[in-house]
Amino acid sequence: MAGHRARKRFGQHFLTDPGVIDAIIRSIRPARQDVIVEIGPGRGAITGILANTVGHLHAIELDRELAAMLRRQYDNNPAVTIHEADALTFDFSTLSERLRIVGNLPYNISTPLLFHLLKYRDRILDMHFMLQKEVVDRMAAAPGSKAYGRLGIMLGCHLSIEPLFNVDRSAFKPPPAVTSAVVRLDPLPPDTFQIDDEAGLSTLVATAFMQRRKTLRNSLKTVADAADFDAVGIDAGLRPEQVSIAAYISLANHLHKKSRHQP
Repeated sequence: MAGHRARKRFGQHFLTDPGVIDAIIRSIRPARQDVIVEIGPGRGAITGILANTVGHLHAIELDRELAAMLRRQYDNNPAVTIHEADALTFDFSTLSERLRIVGNLPYNISTPLLFHLLKYRDRILDMHFMLQKEVVDRMAAAPGSKAYGRLGIMLGCHLSIEPLFNVDRSAFKPPPAVTSAVVRLDPLPPDTFQIDDEAGLSTLVATAFMQRRKTLRNSLKTVADAADFDAVGIDAGLRPEQVSIAAYISLANHLHKKSRHQP
C-alpha cells in the first residue's frame, strides 16, 4: 500500500513515524478480548498490529482503492472485517455492544464525526484519536481559557477528554500544515449530567458563544432574563467562557421546563 498516493479530497495524511505508531499502540493497550474499530486505516500504519492483537478488528475505510488493498491483505484473517463506508453515516450499533474506537481522523470531518459517535456512546468503552492539536485543545479546554467553547462543552457533557501527546507534522506523508495530537475519550457514566433537552442545550451554548466577548446578560438576552439566571445561580455578568458545563446544563434545563409551562 506504500504506492497509494494521498488524496486531498479525503484529507489523507499517512502516519509513517515508527515511534509515534508505537506510542499510539501503547496508549491504546489493545487486548485479546477487545473489539476495536479503526476509522480511516489508510495504508495500515497500526492496522496490522491491531489485527494480530485483538479479538476482532473492524476497519472503516472510505477510499475504495485502499479498502480493496486492505481486503486483499486480510482476506484470510477471520478476525478482521473491512468496511468500505463513510464513518460519518456508519451505523456502529451493528458491530458490537462493547467497542473500542481508534483512528487518525481526517481533519475536515473530525468534529461532525465526534458528534456522530456520541449517538453510540452507550456501547463505546473508549476512543483514541489523532486530531488537529487545535481541535484537541478546544475539546479539553477548561472554563476561563480562550480555547473553551461550544465544542468542549458539548463533548464534555458526555465524555472525559484526556490529551495524551502531540505529534509533529513530520510524522506524516504528506505532512499536514498543522501539528497533531492524540487524545483519549471515555464516555462518562450515564448519570453524570441530567440533560433534559440536548438540542436546546446546543442552541443555548451556540447562542452564548456567538458573542463571546459580551456578558451572558447580553449574549443570551433573546432566550433568558435576569430571573432565569437567578433561578439557577448564574452570574449574568460573566462572559460565556467563564461558565461551567454543569451551569450551562442547569440553565438549559430550566429554560426547557419554563417553555413547557408557557401557554
